[in-house]
Amino acid sequence: MLSRIADSLYWMSRYLERADGTARLLEINLTHLLEAEDALPEAAEWMPLLNICGHEALYAESTGGSEPSAARVTEFMTRDPENPGSIRTSLRLARENARVVRDRISKETWEAMNEVWLRSEDRLRHPPGPDYFRWLRSEVARFHGLTVGTMMRGEPFGFYLLGFFLERADMTCRLLDVKYHLLLPDLAKIGSPLDYYQWAALLRSLSGFEAYRRKHHQLRPIDVAEFVVLDPDFPRSLRFAVDRMQQALLAIGPAAGNSEALGAVAELVELLEKQDAASLFHRGLHEFLTDVLDGVSRLHEALRGEYFETQLREASA
Repeated sequence: MLSRIADSLYWMSRYLERADGTARLLEINLTHLLEAEDALPEAAEWMPLLNICGHEALYAESTGGSEPSAARVTEFMTRDPENPGSIRTSLRLARENARVVRDRISKETWEAMNEVWLRSEDRLRHPPGPDYFRWLRSEVARFHGLTVGTMMRGEPFGFYLLGFFLERADMTCRLLDVKYHLLLPDLAKIGSPLDYYQWAALLRSLSGFEAYRRKHHQLRPIDVAEFVVLDPDFPRSLRFAVDRMQQALLAIGPAAGNSEALGAVAELVELLEKQDAASLFHRGLHEFLTDVLDGVSRLHEALRGEYFETQLREASA
C-alpha cells in the first residue's frame, strides 16, 4: 500500500478522535459547572483543559493573556482558527485526509465524514454549547460504526485503527494526569463532594462512569486509575488501546525485518503488564503516565519512519 494512503488513513482517524475527545472535555466541563455544588473558581475550572491539550501558551497568545473562562476557552478549543487542535481544524483535516483515501473507504463512510463537516460548519455559525458537543460525539460514533461495518479488513483498516487508538491513548493519559495533578491541588478536599464530582467527571468524559460503577461500589482514586489505565475490557482504557494497536500492527506486518514500530508497541505492552493498582500510586501516577506518553510518541515516530515516509526517502534516493 502507498505510504501516502497509509498516512492519510492514520491521520483521518486521529483527527476525528481528537475532535471527539475535545468535544467530550468541553461538554463535561460545561455540564458539570451547572451541577457541582462546591465548584472551583472559573479560571481553575478551565485551565486544566488547556493543560490537557498542551495549549496554555497558544491560548495566552491568542487571547492576549486573558484569564481562562468558559466562553473564552470554549471558543478557543472549538472555533479559533489559530488553534491547530481546535474541533473545527481537526474536522477539516480529517475530511481532507478522507478525501485522499476515498477509494479505500466505503461510500457511506465518506458521505458521513462530509456530512459531519458541513453540518458542523453550519452549527458553528453560533457559539457552541453542550448540544453541539453531544451532536458531534454522536456523529463521530456513527462514522466509526460505519467504518467498522463497511471497511474491508486489511492494511488500510489496520492504519485506521492505529490512528484511532493512538490518539485515544494519548488523550486518556492527559486526562488522568491533569486530574491527578491540577484538578485537586488541596489534599484537604480528598473525599469531599468536589473530589467525587471531579473523578465522576473524568469517568463521564471517557463514557466510563456506568461501566466503572458496575465493577466498583465506591469512587476511589486508586480504583478509577486502575480502571482507566489497566482494565482490558474498557474500550477507553490505556490497556485496551495499546492491545488494539499491537493487534493492528501484527495484522499489517512489519515494513522491514527489524520493526521499530512493533518494538515500540511491545514496550508499551510490557510497561502496562508490569503495573497493578498499588504500583501506579507507589511510584507516582504522573511519572508512569509520562512514560506512557513518551512511549506513544516513540510509536508515532516509528510509524512515520517505517511506513509513512518510505516513499519520500525512495523518491529522493
